[in-house]
Amino acid sequence: MVSFFVCLVLLIVGYFTYGKVVDNTFGPDDRETPAVRINDGVDYVVLPQWKLFLIQLLNIAGLGPIFGAMQGALWGPVVFLWITFGTIFAGGVHDYFSGMMSEREDGASVAEITGDYLGNTMKNIMRVFSVVLLIMVGTVFAVGPAGLIVTLFKNAGVGGVFATTLFWLIIILIYYFIATFISIDAVIGKIYPLFGVCLLVMAVGVAFGVVTNPNYVIPEIWDHLYNMHPSGTPIWSFMFITVACGAISGFHSTQSPLMARCMKSEKQGHFVFYGAMVCEGVIALIWAAAGCSIYEVTGGLNTGLADILADGQSAAIYDVCVKTMGGAGVVLAMLGVIACPITSGDTAFRSARLTLADWLKIDQNSWSNRLKLCIPVLGVGAILGIGNALGAIDYTVIWRYFSWTNQTLAMIVLWAASMYLFRNKKNYWITAVPATFMTAVSITYFCMAPECLGAFGIGAAVAYPAGIIVAILFLGLFLRATRKPAPAANK
Repeated sequence: MVSFFVCLVLLIVGYFTYGKVVDNTFGPDDRETPAVRINDGVDYVVLPQWKLFLIQLLNIAGLGPIFGAMQGALWGPVVFLWITFGTIFAGGVHDYFSGMMSEREDGASVAEITGDYLGNTMKNIMRVFSVVLLIMVGTVFAVGPAGLIVTLFKNAGVGGVFATTLFWLIIILIYYFIATFISIDAVIGKIYPLFGVCLLVMAVGVAFGVVTNPNYVIPEIWDHLYNMHPSGTPIWSFMFITVACGAISGFHSTQSPLMARCMKSEKQGHFVFYGAMVCEGVIALIWAAAGCSIYEVTGGLNTGLADILADGQSAAIYDVCVKTMGGAGVVLAMLGVIACPITSGDTAFRSARLTLADWLKIDQNSWSNRLKLCIPVLGVGAILGIGNALGAIDYTVIWRYFSWTNQTLAMIVLWAASMYLFRNKKNYWITAVPATFMTAVSITYFCMAPECLGAFGIGAAVAYPAGIIVAILFLGLFLRATRKPAPAANK
């Protein structure tokens, strides 16, 4: 288990070292924050730092670092490397700058921020891109928990309407509508920190169960430095797309502005944004280790894990909880796994409302104005979610498109952060390097994935060079821009 513990230590050390480098590069100061200056009692509300951290963790976590890490474990312990170094050098950087840039822009949504630094064309693209992504995320985080609840009831021998996905999906969507509409401190600020604690306790319980059980041995990276995926799916770039939350996720940049509107001081950014991302990386590492160690390996391939995942992600998570914590711990674990995606789902729809409000310049102090945006946003989510529950829409297809759009959004935000640093005459390489890497990841996947250009038979021979060429092209365009005099910084 040396690999696992080394990666765990690296994540913690990374927060105190590289995370501080990122914080110092941005340069937080004592200026008045939007939460203090605007404070409208709806979206701009001052919250204590510990609540900011736990709410941010819940907003960005959801099912991502659990489902994604379990799927990533199919490739073997090599996924530990992506979770660890992705979190420190890409995910934490992405989350920090998306949050702090929003804070400097009065809590603006990610679309408005990227437009300020990448131009109006990109602003309009990002407006559409982020709203579509947020609705897909909200849908995924409604369907997933509904399936988990059904699994619990069926395992308890309960049938009827309580054992149907459609019933629980409708209940969750009704809650989403209420949470999207009301003030952020009415529900989110009060009960979400408790669910954040559940998420952390659950992760600790799984880790303890794996480490203390002699039947479970976490494999070492150096002994399994090859592709263990039973289907032979390439590591590059499928693993980097599959494991998004827990390494780097563009969805986080849509959530960070929520907390940017609630910070009392800029100096809270390191703990709230970078810290929450590192915590999510730890959670992902634990679940990836569980996936690598609990299930049977046949011929050097993770066949056992593939079999349990074939029964559905909900069934796989339930199985891990039972195997690591037994009956006593599974209640708390399943509560965390159900509550966390629900809390990410409602904030996804809330972010979609705020993105549209920024786009259409609709003030959100009025309940009628909020209602005008809540109804269409939740309406589309309901169509997608209920369509899946009735078998008309494939949930896995929605998830695959979410995966690619998610990482592409992360790439764009990192390029915007690079332009921000350039304009402010600061070290832009801390964002430009991960931006270049994520460009290669996104383009390669787009060329190879069956739901994208891979449907036309494009393989690695074309996709790999294309990813590298486009990444170099983007970096070249950025460096060319840095040779010109930097325009005045916005903030």
